[in-house]
Amino acid sequence: MKLGLQVSRFSWPDAPASMGATWRDVARNAEGAGFSSLWVMDHFFQISMVGPPEMDMLEGYTTLAHAAAVTERIELGTLVTGVTYRHPGLLLKTVTTLDVLSGGRAWLGIGAAWNEEEHRGLGVPYPSTRERFALLEDTLRLAHRMFADDDRPFEGDAVSLERPLNRPQPVRRPPIMVGGGGERRTLRLVAQYADACNLFDTGLGPEGIPHKLDVLRRHCEDVGREYDEISKTCLASLTLDAGAPLPEGVVGHSVDEAVERLGRLGAAGIDHVILSMANIIDPRAHDAVAEVVRQLP
Repeated sequence: MKLGLQVSRFSWPDAPASMGATWRDVARNAEGAGFSSLWVMDHFFQISMVGPPEMDMLEGYTTLAHAAAVTERIELGTLVTGVTYRHPGLLLKTVTTLDVLSGGRAWLGIGAAWNEEEHRGLGVPYPSTRERFALLEDTLRLAHRMFADDDRPFEGDAVSLERPLNRPQPVRRPPIMVGGGGERRTLRLVAQYADACNLFDTGLGPEGIPHKLDVLRRHCEDVGREYDEISKTCLASLTLDAGAPLPEGVVGHSVDEAVERLGRLGAAGIDHVILSMANIIDPRAHDAVAEVVRQLP
């Protein structure tokens, strides 16, 4: 099993002046602890599940580029980019640039988008669900073309490109992760186009993840895809007790408790758990993660 770290809060002490240095330390500590991947949300306003929209939120790809410059091994991605935020061709050029400058460490994390508030606030068109999924499928098809140096004209249901030129090419074709557990459309797109799915640990219950993976398996059978080719990832909220006070309402967990929970997720079919931790700016929390990583095998 691999462990990733997702960062969803940037309202750190002494922000905004401190944010560059704090983010640098988080990225380096995450790599040093043994996290295999580092993820940021691709939002422009804070989302309601975390806090009010006025909370600090950094633009995702600029933030990942900064992390790429201060790390050497950890892989980098958004969890996940809303397909409406950037024109598909420009999004794929951006991900390719991140991959090239990081030495082949970029992921394309993508989904159909949902946060209407930030779309309306910043003047970004927010089409219907049907139109967003059509755009998502076009973008996934286009990613396979542009990451393979195929610049022939592209004609999709939602977008057309005369010449999707993408030079330089990625150092490594960025793995594609489609976020969400929608059984009819999202998991079908995973089966057709993606290298990884991303589910939520919270709210699914002990039977939820195996059920979603069974649905994915059936979609793979329908489209002639090998189920085992797809990485099964999930986002889990889990804060390790580092001996320091935690934010109100957050429960700290021991290393043993964390390893046991990760074991249950592994038994359910998950091979890459992405943790959301409330104390990521505390270096002692990363020391605890290093012990979890040591025990994972």
